[in-house]
Amino acid sequence: MMKARGVLWILLGLLLWPEPGTASSLPLVMDSIIQALAELEQKVLMTEANRTASAWILSANNSSPHNSLHQHLLRKALSHNATEPQHSLSPELQALISEVAQHSVKDGQEYGVVLAPDGSTVAVKPLLIGLEAGLQGHSVTSLPSDCLATPCDAGDTLTNIGAIWSRLTEAFTNASSTDAGANLPNDKAKTPTTVDRLLAVILAGDLGLAFLHGSQTQSPPGLGTEGCWNQLSAPRVFTLLDPKASRLTMAFLNGALDGALLGDHLSQVSRPRPPLSHLLREYYGAGVAGEPRFRSNFRRQNGAALTSAAALAQQVWKALVLLQRLEPGQPQLQNMSQEALAQVATLATKEFTETFLGCPAILPRCRWGAAPYRGNPKPLKLPLGFLYVHHTYVPAPPCTTFQSCAADMRSMQHFHQDVRHWDDIGYSFVVGSDGYVYEGRGWHWVGAHTRGHNSRGFGVAFVGNYTGSLPSDAALNTVRDVLPSCAIRAGHLQADYKLLGHRQLVHTDCPGDALFTLLSTWPHFTEAENQ
Repeated sequence: MMKARGVLWILLGLLLWPEPGTASSLPLVMDSIIQALAELEQKVLMTEANRTASAWILSANNSSPHNSLHQHLLRKALSHNATEPQHSLSPELQALISEVAQHSVKDGQEYGVVLAPDGSTVAVKPLLIGLEAGLQGHSVTSLPSDCLATPCDAGDTLTNIGAIWSRLTEAFTNASSTDAGANLPNDKAKTPTTVDRLLAVILAGDLGLAFLHGSQTQSPPGLGTEGCWNQLSAPRVFTLLDPKASRLTMAFLNGALDGALLGDHLSQVSRPRPPLSHLLREYYGAGVAGEPRFRSNFRRQNGAALTSAAALAQQVWKALVLLQRLEPGQPQLQNMSQEALAQVATLATKEFTETFLGCPAILPRCRWGAAPYRGNPKPLKLPLGFLYVHHTYVPAPPCTTFQSCAADMRSMQHFHQDVRHWDDIGYSFVVGSDGYVYEGRGWHWVGAHTRGHNSRGFGVAFVGNYTGSLPSDAALNTVRDVLPSCAIRAGHLQADYKLLGHRQLVHTDCPGDALFTLLSTWPHFTEAENQ
């Protein structure tokens, strides 16, 4: 554990030392972050056994100004006296790490994020904090008793959300008994004294504060806004699709959830724990310890299994109550009762579990490299009453990776535009066997998927030929349950929608005999004669 924690301390330390005016020339991809971790882990192997590499590399710059969150995380390492350490990373990797040190949203662009091999975008900071929390142990921790009777002195430098969490993280240092079974409070509820370190530091606090702001402005915070990279081969600039997005973007939620899942895993695996670079390479690859379901493609499904909505609501409430104690100067938290904070926590948890964990991850058109729409798209009149199921037939094999699914999307769009002379790829959405849904014409534009019915319903296609076999269970669950329920909640699909196979309305074998036989057993399936 010392080596793993030492590597993370070094990495966090390097985040504090960007060279003035220096920007990395490396692409903003997860593989570069993994490479940096691997290099640091090699350095740790050469350090003295009786001290961590973090103390060795961080102590020399003790006088430099630090981000308040890191100031807490690195405090013990900075207390050591040592000689000036050598640089532990190449200049390019050091510049890259400095570039992704902080997560922020400004002028429609998101900073501190990288493109992962699965096609998702991930904020690095919450991911690293999750790894550190996991190395410390996934436990319920206590707030020091001197902060319970009176507000803790925060100090003049603790003025932002990152600073709040540096104080909150500082408080969570000693394990104690859990009170996770307690109910959400009323006005007479006792102030909580414990909180789950992993969930509070990574997710609960940010989630609660975002919805606290939203409750005061009477507008939702806009969870999970996606964005587009300037290029996929060597991404450098990430622009959000909603320029007014809150900082709880899709990338931030991805990073926080990945950090929570991997932190939970690290807290439970037996020692010696795996190198962090190895763990991330597996998680953003084929799966941790060879388990294909434990990888980034399925973070939402695994996140839903990590904690219940009720348990998460308690953690959000507890985080807000403790923040109220720790940071009495925060105007959003002043004069709010514990019951009011509980209502915010309940709403935040409901939105997070229903709109993020409970919905499929839909990769936008720009992520798979879509060509522009030709002509003028015709808007749909929402909500629609039908969902039409297809299989692509060609490509015939199921796509199981982002690279293959994205290539299939581009191939289908080329065929639809250049051979059939349609304006765009015909389907509304396409479902891969990699855990993702790919945006075609989307929720708002009439497609070209079911002749004579394109304006009445959404056309959803499984990648593959399902004449004699079935899609993966995850893909089937997405189309049967997850995608429709989210569409209903968003107002895109009627609650009493009707489900049909393509062959019921057009002379075709689509969506294949095997798939159609299963389809006829699903809820909302209906016979075509009534249409």
